[in-house]
Order: sequence, then C-alpha cells, then structure tokens
Amino acid sequence: MLIRYGYELTLNCSQQTPMMCLLDERPEYAPAIRYQSSLVTSPALATHCYMDDYGNSVRRLVAPVGDLTIFRNAIIEVSDAADPVALDAAEIPIEKLPDECLAFLLASRYCETDRLGDLAWGLFGRTPQGWARVQAICDFVNAHLTFGYEYARPTRTALEAYEERVGVCRDFAHLAVAFCRCMNIPARYVNGFLGDIGVPPDPAPMDYNAWFEVYLGGRWFAFDARHNIPRIGRITVARGRDAMDVPLATSFGRHELKQFKVWTDEVDGGVLQEAMRVSA
Repeated sequence: MLIRYGYELTLNCSQQTPMMCLLDERPEYAPAIRYQSSLVTSPALATHCYMDDYGNSVRRLVAPVGDLTIFRNAIIEVSDAADPVALDAAEIPIEKLPDECLAFLLASRYCETDRLGDLAWGLFGRTPQGWARVQAICDFVNAHLTFGYEYARPTRTALEAYEERVGVCRDFAHLAVAFCRCMNIPARYVNGFLGDIGVPPDPAPMDYNAWFEVYLGGRWFAFDARHNIPRIGRITVARGRDAMDVPLATSFGRHELKQFKVWTDEVDGGVLQEAMRVSA
C-alpha cells in the first residue's frame, strides 16, 4: 500500500527564535520511503536534524522575524494490514523486563501514576492479565472520555482527563498510558500520521494523531484508546514517555501557529510516478 503524507505549517515570531521540531517519520521508515520532497522553508533557511534519546529525528532551526512556512511531502509503502492483535501476548514480570522498558513504568509529566494507582487497581485489578487487561483499559478510556477538538488543552494531565471526562487523542493516550503503567505494564506515548484508511472519512481537518504502545510478550504493540479498533497505515513520527517528550515544536521564545495542514491518504502507483517525474 502506498500512502502520501506530509505537512505545511506557518509560524510567526516577533524575534529570531531557536526551535526544535518533531514533524517527520522516524528513521526506521527510511527503507520504505518511495518518494520524499526536500524540506521547503519560506523564507529559505538552514536546518539540521539530530537523534534524541528515544530515537526520534528532531529538526533544529532558527525561525526569522515574521512568518515561517515549513513544507514536506512524501510517499511511503506500508502493509495494508491493520494493527497486529495478539490475544495471547502476556505481561512480563518487572524483574525480567529489558532495561530500556523500565522508564515506561514510571510517572511522567502528564501521566501521574502516583495519583492514579489506587483507581487503576480498583478498575482493572480483576481483569485477566496481558492483552485482555490492556484492551479493558482502552475500552474504559474510550467510553469514559468524550472526544472533541474544542476540548483541547495542552496542559491537561491524565488525572485531569479522567476527572473532566473530555479530551483529544493525546488525552485518551495519556490516560491509557498512565493506567497501564499503574498495572506494571510498560507503556509509551506515540504520535504520527494516521489517515482514514479502511474507515469512514472524518470531515474534520486532519492532524497528527496520538496513540500508545505497550510491551507484552517480548515486543511492543500499538493500541489506540480513542479509536479503539485496529487501524491501517500508522506512520510513527515520535515516541516518548508522554507528550512532553514529543512536542510538534519547542520554541525558545514566543511564536504563533498561523496555519497547520496535515495530509495522509492512500494513493496508487500513478501518483508516485508523477511525483517522481516532477521532482526529477
């Protein structure tokens, strides 16, 4: 399956402002990229990327005074299968977890396991361990929270989402991540591209999506508390403990987001050939 994806955003700064951005797919997707435009900035400026502690590709730049537009377009070949489901995937005892999983058991900025532990064990302590327990957490979060872009608030924590019962996809992910960690299941926050492939189209403007991954049976699996069904065509941009680790943009000075467009859609080979012809 071929998926075209990309973004165009315009920022406005009142002074030169250093920034770090997480906008592009993770490096492991490189072998599957069939076409990728150069990064285009208007006005033109120099940028460079580095790898953070979680293996994400972070782009550094210094935004000029006034508007800055950043654009990129790509086509990737991915499986047409939905997210894997492994009903027999078991929890791993903490003492046998790989060292790199341990950070994803701990409290973080938006996932207050210390304040949600008793609630989590009261809700899920009697559920079957493993995959069924994580699915029970997704079912609860999906039913407990009401989704709406009007509910977006960048400072909302998992506990606040539970209490307010509203949120956007990051809030669904934060609450599910926190509950999983409370139950001693490593869970990490993920964001990336997710189009309406294999599901009815959503008329709302597309955005980066948030979901989460848990470590069961010796590997990481994707779960999505907002949609709560396996989906086709996830393209991961970043992973971390929570949204604090993977912001769209971190600016060392004030900025205003004036325009933000994201696209993710299935295309055929003709679109790929045309994109490559135009870029040649």
